[in-house]
Amino acid sequence: MRIAVAGGTGRIGRLVVEEARRRGHDAISLSRGEGVDLTTGEGLAARLDGVDAVIDATNPPVSDVAEAERVFATVTRTLLVAGAAAGVAHHVALSIAALDRVQGNPHYFGKRAQEREVARGAVPFTIVRATQFHDFPAMIAEWSIVDGEGVVPPLLLQPIAPADVAVALVEAAAAPALGGSFNIAGPRTEDAVDMARRTLAARGRELPLRASWRGAALGVEFAGEVLLPAEGARLAPTTFDDWIAAGAD
Repeated sequence: MRIAVAGGTGRIGRLVVEEARRRGHDAISLSRGEGVDLTTGEGLAARLDGVDAVIDATNPPVSDVAEAERVFATVTRTLLVAGAAAGVAHHVALSIAALDRVQGNPHYFGKRAQEREVARGAVPFTIVRATQFHDFPAMIAEWSIVDGEGVVPPLLLQPIAPADVAVALVEAAAAPALGGSFNIAGPRTEDAVDMARRTLAARGRELPLRASWRGAALGVEFAGEVLLPAEGARLAPTTFDDWIAAGAD
């Protein structure tokens, strides 16, 4: 297949391009580095010529709900309109597990707007809802440094390795469009504070941690089991221990 990856130079997109090529697909990236503007559509038509499937792994930074909904919806519409014009047969969007349970976070509003656009678009689609990545707690710690300590809320997660997310996206693109969504998650639940501590240690990063919701990058709407995947999620093979042992990259 010829697969185009929106955000193909980003954290997940880069892994998707590599995984698609490893499986023998012709994978191309859709990013500013390749002359593509996913907001205006500039350069997109030429890059989609002959493409069978588009995987949207974009993750634009947003600061508030209005911006999140506008940016995610605009990028998604641009991809879908250009994809329909180019004869793309399958649009695969990376989304978030437990998306409908979190109401106060701008990123979640943006992803819900994205899913709505995908569902109403003209291209057959599959939405892949992934749980948080293995490095997510360490990222939280580095986003929320208070008095020299990284603040990590006591979250329960069922994290997934970024490489396993890439595998799921490529497999979804090669399969028939679902016209719906499915969840993917790691094989077991983990404690976010412990994950952050072990990730930072594996990377040689010296940052004291404090378990608290006060000063954390996430609000209490994420507490409890909110972020766990829906029943019946497809489980990826890589445990957090495996990921740490491999270098936490």
